[in-house]
Amino acid sequence: MTNKLIHKGRLIELHHERVDFPDGGHTYFDIVKHPGGAVIAAINQQNQICLLRQWRHAIGKTIWELPAGCLEPGEPPLETAKRELEEEAGVKAEQWRDLGYISSSPGFSNELLYLFEARDLKKGTVKLDDAEQLEAHWVPLDKAYEMCDNGDIIDAKTLAVLLKLKI
Repeated sequence: MTNKLIHKGRLIELHHERVDFPDGGHTYFDIVKHPGGAVIAAINQQNQICLLRQWRHAIGKTIWELPAGCLEPGEPPLETAKRELEEEAGVKAEQWRDLGYISSSPGFSNELLYLFEARDLKKGTVKLDDAEQLEAHWVPLDKAYEMCDNGDIIDAKTLAVLLKLKI
């Protein structure tokens, strides 16, 4: 396999990779290398889940999604989840449940997203960075599932976590 770095950005890298097959053939793939991230379903005592209303430039619209963020180098996913939950939603959690992980776009990216449920919430401090345009809302969990059904929630990681909560 031959690997050529095409672009190195602040967050991602784009690689052009030659993949050799056992039969002697080969092909090329463009692969986005991403550090991965953590996604958090924070649920309060009233059975409300924290949903963010966030502007996403890549799709040109504001969408509903769960708190989430990128892993820092060497940072365990649970630590990322704790940090991002407080920064984006302004809460800390005493109870954490690991919901596994997903591959967000395996056809062109190596990104893995680690999924967590957070409960027993306490007040924390919101610390948004300059690139984050979001508002935190607490929505009854049943309403969040309705939002999935009617197409109000289109974010794949949010849909995956809500599914994991049901199983």
